[in-house]
Amino acid sequence: MNKRGLVFTIIFSLLLTAAALPVMAQCSICTRTAQQLGERPAKALNKGIIYLAVTPLAIFGVIGYRWWKSENHE
Repeated sequence: MNKRGLVFTIIFSLLLTAAALPVMAQCSICTRTAQQLGERPAKALNKGIIYLAVTPLAIFGVIGYRWWKSENHE
């Protein structure tokens, strides 16, 4: 397997694993607020926090991959 296939396989596996796990992304203040709101708003708040965290991580991932690709000249 070439490097490109290996990188793709690793990234794909991590994404599948992350999508399958229930994630709690709330800090202590957000947790207290969510407990007061109820179950449905708390889940929406948690999904919003995860969405806001994934966006910059995805951008950094793309930039890092392009940088790595340009350094390896493949």
